[in-house]
Amino acid sequence: MKSGKNIFVWLAAIVAISAIMNVFAANQRSREYLSIPFSEFMDNAEKKQISEVMIEGSSILGTAVDGSKFSTYAPYDPTMIETLRQSGAKVEARPEDTSSNTFWGVLISWFPMILLIGVWIFFMRQANAGNNKAMSFGKSRARLIENTKKVTFADVAGADEAKQELEEVIDFLKEPAKFQRLGGKIPKGVLLVGPPGTGKTLIAKAVAGEANVPFFSIFGSDFVEMFVGVGASRVRDMFAQAKKNSPCLLFIDEIDAVGRHRGAGLGGGNDEREQTLNQLLVEMDGFEDNENVILIAATNRPDVLDPALLRPGRFDRQVVVSNPDKKGREEILKVHVKKVPLAKDVNLSVVARGTPGFSGADLANLVNEAALLAARKNKHKVTSKDFDEAKDKVMMGSERKSMAMDEKEKQLTAYHEAGHAICSLYVKETDPIHKATIIPRGRAVGMVQQLPEKDQYSYSKTKMKSRLAIMMGGRVAEEIKFGADAVTSGASSDIAAATNLARSMVTEWGMSDVLGPVLYAENSGEVFLGKSVTQNKNMSEDTARLVDAEIKGLVLGGYEEAKQILKDKHKEWELLADALIEYETLTGDEIKQVIKGEKLERSDDVPVAEEKRTQSSVPEL
Repeated sequence: MKSGKNIFVWLAAIVAISAIMNVFAANQRSREYLSIPFSEFMDNAEKKQISEVMIEGSSILGTAVDGSKFSTYAPYDPTMIETLRQSGAKVEARPEDTSSNTFWGVLISWFPMILLIGVWIFFMRQANAGNNKAMSFGKSRARLIENTKKVTFADVAGADEAKQELEEVIDFLKEPAKFQRLGGKIPKGVLLVGPPGTGKTLIAKAVAGEANVPFFSIFGSDFVEMFVGVGASRVRDMFAQAKKNSPCLLFIDEIDAVGRHRGAGLGGGNDEREQTLNQLLVEMDGFEDNENVILIAATNRPDVLDPALLRPGRFDRQVVVSNPDKKGREEILKVHVKKVPLAKDVNLSVVARGTPGFSGADLANLVNEAALLAARKNKHKVTSKDFDEAKDKVMMGSERKSMAMDEKEKQLTAYHEAGHAICSLYVKETDPIHKATIIPRGRAVGMVQQLPEKDQYSYSKTKMKSRLAIMMGGRVAEEIKFGADAVTSGASSDIAAATNLARSMVTEWGMSDVLGPVLYAENSGEVFLGKSVTQNKNMSEDTARLVDAEIKGLVLGGYEEAKQILKDKHKEWELLADALIEYETLTGDEIKQVIKGEKLERSDDVPVAEEKRTQSSVPEL
């Protein structure tokens, strides 16, 4: 009935437009041809003032000698043609055109206009189908995710604790009467908190898949528009849709875009965002009953969320989805290699042990990069070497082979990186060296990569001071080998990292003997001009001077420790620098062989310097 009514409306619109166009055409013709009486026409013909005439049935269109155009209606007059011939006017005649009065004539004449109207109707229907109507600002943009490819907890690896926390939500969605019978209430909201790439969205989809209920997904940024009140309207519409499909799950990704602390920020509050947040708070715990509608949200910035959003009755539970441990990484790798043919030498346990701190997204990228590397080499299976190369690419960046260094630059880089490596071997507490290279990778000209033997969750003061010595080892190496006036800007990132580490030790971790275990600085959670804003807490000018002095003391302490290590281990340092110049890349075991004075034996490789000499001795063809 509704579609028939729409068709009638469109047909009426087409007829009205056609009538208007006909009126315009008639007016245009009347302006172009001046209508005159037939008697005046005959008088002008007798006076020889007409140059040409077109006779079409009873209608006459003509042009006067002075160029003016006229039209008239001719009755049957047998003397008219003879008079026109005697006047010397050019006379054309043709039968009256009746085709324009037929249906097909009208259709053909109006076909371009009808086609234009049809195209306009088509695009309007497409816009309406996509919920992009001009007046639909307040409609929710939540998308209903169909369970055509159902995601379950079997697809989620490395997050066992988070899955256990959400089992109760699944049970409630499956059997709500079981909990309501005993007066229990399921949490209205569950907040998934964790670093980017840990699988928060995947876990939310798995909850919906396990419970076999509708799953609405929306991003926090989809609520906020330039018009005040639009976000609040979208929140109301979203919950209205959810209630119609209850029991169901609502998933808001990156909720910190709309749920930030009210009244905070350098530029004051945002009326639209705050109204949207207020409406969300009302919907989650207002007068209306939202039974069987569970809201799951995800964020990696829980510190900036409004306290009213986190109180019991709204987001009752916070489920931490952290980076996986070694066992979790191995399980995640098993999920991602299901469709990847692996060689027999690939041991996923070894790969997992060598990727501490990797998130689920990082591990997926690692497997993909290994598969791409194997495909470029026309291999049929992905080998362990492909995984090693992929890990280096993910952690250190791609090799910049096009970046050519002269011998002086190469020597300086080799001694710089050898300084880092020697300090890594002889400080009190640090992680083993995985690889050292002077091949430019990513934004670095050279790099010494360290990997912990196991997952670490806290770090000692001794290890932090050792890290400072390792960071300053490159700058010290340049000064000792080439002189204080020959140091380069290559240590800029090392100096910045060392300063930031020392600042955290003093102001956040309480590792200063002078200032004690007191927090002196807090991150406000705001970003201004691309930088995180840090607020000083109870810090006077005198305290700020002490903080700066302590930071400088820690960095200079690392500098002095690195200088002493390189002076004591000068021979090992020289051997390692020469080996880096010759081979360009050394593993941790090869570094230990070099500093012992042992000769490296590489079955699948030759020294880079020797290879280049061999290539240069071959004449060009």
